[in-house]
Order: sequence, then C-alpha cells, then structure tokens
Amino acid sequence: MKKLILAAAALIALGTTAQAQETVRIATEGAYAPWNFLDDSGKPAGYEIDLANAICAQAALTCEIITNDWDSIIPNLLAGNYDVIMAGMSITDERRQTINFTQEYFPADPSRYVALAGTEIDFDNLSGVRIGAQSGTIQAAYAQDNLAADNTVIVFNTADQAVADLAASNLDVIFADGAYVDPIVAASNGTIEYIGPEIMIGDGMAAGLRKDEAALETKLNDAITALKADGTMDKLIAQWFDGRGPYYAQ
Repeated sequence: MKKLILAAAALIALGTTAQAQETVRIATEGAYAPWNFLDDSGKPAGYEIDLANAICAQAALTCEIITNDWDSIIPNLLAGNYDVIMAGMSITDERRQTINFTQEYFPADPSRYVALAGTEIDFDNLSGVRIGAQSGTIQAAYAQDNLAADNTVIVFNTADQAVADLAASNLDVIFADGAYVDPIVAASNGTIEYIGPEIMIGDGMAAGLRKDEAALETKLNDAITALKADGTMDKLIAQWFDGRGPYYAQ
C-alpha cells in the first residue's frame, strides 16, 4: 500500500511539473532588426527572441518561437494560431480594442524620418514628398492620417523593403521607429541621415495576447517585472540597441 501511495504521489508531482511547463507559442515577424530577424541559419534572433526566452525561463514556461508576416500577425493571434505576439508592436488605443498587452518591455520611442544624405525637405510645408512606411505600423497610420493629403504615402510589407526603395531613390523619406532606424543610419557610412522632426506615437512596446488569456498575461507580467528589477531587461537592451538604456533597473 505504501508503494502505491508513493507511486501516486510521484504521478501527481509529474503532472504538476508538466502543467507548470506549459508550451506558449510566441509569434514574431523575423524582419525587424534588432527587435527580431532571421540569423544566417534562418532562426529567429534579436532582442525580442532573447527576451522571450528569458521571460519563459522566469515564468517556467516552454517557449516555441514562430514567424508570421506582420500584416496578418494580429488576425492569426485571434484565430488561435499562437498565444503571444512579440514583434516590435507598440501599444495603441486602437490595438487595445482587439487585443490585450502586457506591460511594456521597451519604452515609448520617437518615430523618425530618414533620407539619403543631402535631401532637403521643408517639413513646415510638407508637400509632394514620397513617404515610405511599413504597412500596419503606427508610423504608416500617422502618415496616412496626417500627411497623405499633400504627399504620397507608400507602404511596404516589411521595413527592409522601404529601406531598399529609399536607397534606390524611389522614396524621399522613410518614417519609422527610431530604435529601428538608428542602426541603419549608423551603418550607412553617412549615406542615410535623420531629417525633420521627431514625433512621439504609441505607449511603448509590449507583448500582445488575446483578451481571454488573463492567466497567461499575469504570468508574463510577473516575469517582465522580475526581469526589469534584476537588470536582465536593461542588459538585453544594451546588447541589442547601442547606447540605449538603462531604463528599468533601480
């Protein structure tokens, strides 16, 4: 009888461990360095990938990182194809109507215009300018709402496509997240430069979840809080974003 009791206790313990190590499917774009991208072997890499793994380790979750095109990333979350989005997504009131967000894991950052060196644009009287942005982003929405009447707003499936068209002189400027364009400007050897004003849009970047995932949201928030407090998040930001932070550790 004693052996049976011990065996039953072992099975319960195994079941508890298995439950604690639930698998969470995290979707990323894989085309938005340094947030997320595919490395030379085709595997997801970047700040959000390292952070996702740290969050899952802290929360005792098993992570499965998958890639999904940006334009369909929220619809596929709602369809149940994965559980979480970590893809350089800014918190906005519009997105909050459809999904929930964890607390931020990167603070609100100014959106920036970049152009080929020597480009001259009068931003006080912006007219006739070809403005590139990634579709479905807060920058594309801002440009279409505020700049489209007198300019041509061209949206791209990925931010990298906009950069390529700028280099080919098919655009006058790109409007994008500052943390995304910082390394592009730095690596351009002076051929691409900042131009025009900085514009603050959105409330920082965070993980997106379905509205019926309250338990998972709590686990992720608790893990993010711990990673902020122990300095892990600031270390990852410093690793992937040159000169950024510290933001969170006290």
